[in-house]
Amino acid sequence: MHPAHSRDPWQCLDQLNRIGIALSRERDTPKLLETILTAAKSLLNADGGTLYRLDEEHRQLHFEVLRNDSLQLHRGGTSDAPIPFPPIPLYDTTGQPNNNMVVTYAVLNDTTVVIDDAYADQDFDFSGTRRFDQKTGYRSRSFLTVPMKNHEGRIIGVFQLINALDPETGQVRTFSSADRQLAESLASQAAITLTNHQLIAQLQSLFESLIELINTAIDHKSPYTGAHCQRVPILTMMIAEAARRSDRGRLKDFRPTPEELYEIKIAGLLHDCGKITTPVHVVDKATKLETLFDRIALVDTRFEVLKRDAEIALLTDKLAALERGDAAAIPALEQRFRQRLAELDSDREHLRHCNAGGEFMRPEAQERVRRIAAYRWIGADGQESDFLSEDEARNLCIAKGTLNPDERIVIEEHVALTLRMLNTLPWPNTLRNVPEYAGCHHEQLDGRGYHRGLSEAELPTPARIICLADVFEALTASDRPYKAGKSLSEVMNILGQMVRDHRIDPDLFDIFVRDGIWLDYARRHLRPEQIDEVDVSRIPGYVS
Repeated sequence: MHPAHSRDPWQCLDQLNRIGIALSRERDTPKLLETILTAAKSLLNADGGTLYRLDEEHRQLHFEVLRNDSLQLHRGGTSDAPIPFPPIPLYDTTGQPNNNMVVTYAVLNDTTVVIDDAYADQDFDFSGTRRFDQKTGYRSRSFLTVPMKNHEGRIIGVFQLINALDPETGQVRTFSSADRQLAESLASQAAITLTNHQLIAQLQSLFESLIELINTAIDHKSPYTGAHCQRVPILTMMIAEAARRSDRGRLKDFRPTPEELYEIKIAGLLHDCGKITTPVHVVDKATKLETLFDRIALVDTRFEVLKRDAEIALLTDKLAALERGDAAAIPALEQRFRQRLAELDSDREHLRHCNAGGEFMRPEAQERVRRIAAYRWIGADGQESDFLSEDEARNLCIAKGTLNPDERIVIEEHVALTLRMLNTLPWPNTLRNVPEYAGCHHEQLDGRGYHRGLSEAELPTPARIICLADVFEALTASDRPYKAGKSLSEVMNILGQMVRDHRIDPDLFDIFVRDGIWLDYARRHLRPEQIDEVDVSRIPGYVS
């Protein structure tokens, strides 16, 4: 490599262009910082160099990359070795500018600094350089320090080159004015590229913060779904990473890029955003009679009215018996009264049990609800009516869970709304599949999912991953108002049965079990009492 001052200008321009292309192609920030410093060293044939980034908030320079060819020294950047030096403050403890050091002076005064011989220089403090040289046996001589300014003219960093080398003799030389011009040109290109990286990172951070804002709103609206919005993306990425590594079955061809993995992550974060419009009393419906409040309290009051009426009837009958001189009839009347109270208490307990919901309600239990509903009672308005309204009886007879068909439609609508909401956004090409992935998290391989009833062929692997994560989290969640979190053995048995029924992806379930994802997640997010012994050899749909 020839020094800048002895090369053809067209060669320099060509090298700058090639460096610019290389910088623009680099997506990883540590690699970009490394490339900037390496390019500067190569362009000016410098033996060593350091790149710093400016921390405006704390008004200090952070070491990012340090390289020295003679010492075979490589710290920071893409190396595994951290830089052991603390940040350099731009101002001292009294608030005065730190103009004693070359790098801080260059930043504070927005200027390039060229030093021919550090040991002979009287303007800056090179005591740290001397200590470094004494420790390593090196001789730091010529320095070139160049600030990097973004498109707004703000300094975002600085690189410092040490010991320009003569290409023919290998001896240390001074940096020339041509070197300075080339370095400043490179610094401008590097600053633009680094700024673009920072802007992309800031936009990405803002984007994810907006997603968190939506999930926080859902969390505030319903604490029973907010944690779900946080946990599903975690489990989604655990499964996605394992699937990416798998060489079994259909997943051996699943090799998402980092950008595609990020797309899956965003879909996981947004999969339930449609719930922001779902009525709270439906989302949080803990009992069958719950609307804005649990109507079982009204039913309890009616039972008390029936008991009161039974007691009034008893007293009336006893008085009539005494008036006709039939005191012997009173014990039978009291026995009948006690039986009636016991019957009402039993009926009330039955309705309270039914109100709690469950996995399955027997037909005879539903029939008993309908018999109780036909009781007659007199309300505060003096009108006689059925003991349970048609709506109350219908809700109490819900066969599974706490939602009636109308409410289930409302709940399921959140998927359609999620898809509609996400389809309105101008997604970049790298995130174009987010609406599809997020909007499929309740679909099933057998085509019986909702809301579109997609077939197996229509369900992409990322959507299947979110499906599995969503089901597992929902089954294990212990913060739902309408059910307790199931034990691991129960959940794995249910999931295995879903595999047998062709509802969830068997290949994903295979790595979910085989890689122990279920147990890793459980140890981090489940209550200790939920983590019981699981015999994987007995899980339905899984072949160990």
